[in-house]
Amino acid sequence: MRKRFKQQLTIGSIPIGETKITTKKRSGAFPGLCAALKEIFITPKWNEKVFEILEAKITEGKKWTGRPGMDLWQIFVLSQVRLLKDLSYDDLHDLANNHSLIRQIMGVEKGFGYERYEFEYQTVVDNVSLLDDETVRELNQVIVEFGHEVLKKKEVEALRLKTDSFVVESNVHFPTDYNLLWDSARKCLDMVDKFLKKYPEVVGWRKKGDWYRQLKSSMRAVGKASSSGGKGKEQRIKGSVRYYLSKARALQDKLERSKEDLPTGDIMDVLIHLELDRFMGLLNKHIDLLERRVLKGEQIPHDEKMFSIFEEYTEWITKGKLHPNVELGKKLAITTDQYNLIVDYRIMENQSDSEMVKPIAEDLTELYNIRSWSFDKGFWHKDNKALLEECVEKVIMPKKGKCNKLEQAEESHRSFKLLRNKHSAVESNINELECRGLDRCPDRGYGNFKRYIGLAVGSYNLRRIGQELIAIQRKQQSTDREYKAAA
Repeated sequence: MRKRFKQQLTIGSIPIGETKITTKKRSGAFPGLCAALKEIFITPKWNEKVFEILEAKITEGKKWTGRPGMDLWQIFVLSQVRLLKDLSYDDLHDLANNHSLIRQIMGVEKGFGYERYEFEYQTVVDNVSLLDDETVRELNQVIVEFGHEVLKKKEVEALRLKTDSFVVESNVHFPTDYNLLWDSARKCLDMVDKFLKKYPEVVGWRKKGDWYRQLKSSMRAVGKASSSGGKGKEQRIKGSVRYYLSKARALQDKLERSKEDLPTGDIMDVLIHLELDRFMGLLNKHIDLLERRVLKGEQIPHDEKMFSIFEEYTEWITKGKLHPNVELGKKLAITTDQYNLIVDYRIMENQSDSEMVKPIAEDLTELYNIRSWSFDKGFWHKDNKALLEECVEKVIMPKKGKCNKLEQAEESHRSFKLLRNKHSAVESNINELECRGLDRCPDRGYGNFKRYIGLAVGSYNLRRIGQELIAIQRKQQSTDREYKAAA
């Protein structure tokens, strides 16, 4: 049974609406986030919208009986706090139990002398992970609408947008065919180990530990031969690879022979069998790739390569920069407005920058009146520019390559140069996102990767809105002091 929040306060509880938030300029990130969250909570319009989205995802179809679960408001607050400071779940658990301001915004803090409520670690992990990408996107849309109201945007005021892309790295090590082969072999043995722990009577795997040691030492020998120099390097590499492949094939043969002897007593056993089959397929794949590349001298096509057996969505991204020259993850396109709010974000599925313009434009032109829109050269295409010019007053999209006279005149115009210079503001927005956790996603699985990005965008926008609310409050305090001094 879950509630939006506790309607009836217990003795000693501090109401969320009475939370005091510092207005000092050098007060860190938490006051800005908490100011925005407090305003959402005490404003019925935004409060209702947020809880409708959370209820549709978390409590819809659930019984209203049973043990009380974490309140929806607490889930929402903790999900934003985690991404504001790029926290691990351990640090988030510590903050939920010991940070007074965060606890006040969640509505669980009590005055001195009263018994404190504390969250369990697993409770925090399980509840924050209830949100999914679709729910987070809906919440982000509400946050942007809330931000535009706070920042005094009039309904008829047009937006000035900026779009750029950057890479969010996934949680993977640097891939080579020989260490991916070791990953596949290791996970096959891990699946076998699960059966052995559950069914000790299974025979034939007495030397399981030796399989781990021999395969890992063989993998390390290949890596050492590849990184060393001197005469006969190629022969040393081929020799170590032949030995490594012989061990990997021996493991594959043993798995094939003994797989049918592994029990299937319940549904969990069936799931482990399925995982074993998947890792055996990956083991075969990387045996083939390593043999073809090193022993047969083939050049492996890019579409056959794999960059992680765990985060299979990972892409190898080369942006032509010196540092870093290669990034492993997904490209993310973000669109910001003149208030530095992120109004749209898209994960790019093996797409180039120029392929993202049309879907972004179709959505945003329906939602907003857009006065100007700037891009960098990577987004340029004549069809993209023609599409945007139909609904946007000023399109800043520098052409790749040499310009003709008409294009040269357009890009030399004062208004074009002014807006192109302002486009660099999106780089600072990207840098802040990366500093707050979007440089590398620690969560596993593509669904969690997408949710992580959405929560990072939401916490970024909330902090920006909260900064404005604090600035408004600071200005009001200054006016009040001047009025009292004059009186």
